[in-house]
Amino acid sequence: MEEKPLYVISIVSDLLGLHPQTLRQYERLGFIEPSRTIGNTRLYSENDIEQLKKIILLTRENGVNLAGVEIILQMQKEIDILNEQINDKISRIKNNFDNNKRRDGLSINKVYTKITILKE
Repeated sequence: MEEKPLYVISIVSDLLGLHPQTLRQYERLGFIEPSRTIGNTRLYSENDIEQLKKIILLTRENGVNLAGVEIILQMQKEIDILNEQINDKISRIKNNFDNNKRRDGLSINKVYTKITILKE
């Protein structure tokens, strides 16, 4: 489901205390991707604004330069992808275990007990 853009550049600029040229620069650098109207007006979503707040935190409050921001944002994307993959694998493992449990009548306690006995 795509989020509907809500704000034009002047509103976002006032809201966050950023110059419109700074917003355009962040777009050129790939930090944000506002959608566009048919007339090519930038429209910023709540997600865009949250991303801009992260950038402001990194640059103003933590002293990170734009090259550092780029690396941090890319790493965050990679972490999000890895977390999604981990959650998918966990779900598949749980589903497989539940299916086997129903089929074999095993409980996690029985499996743990069997593993403990085998270790000894």
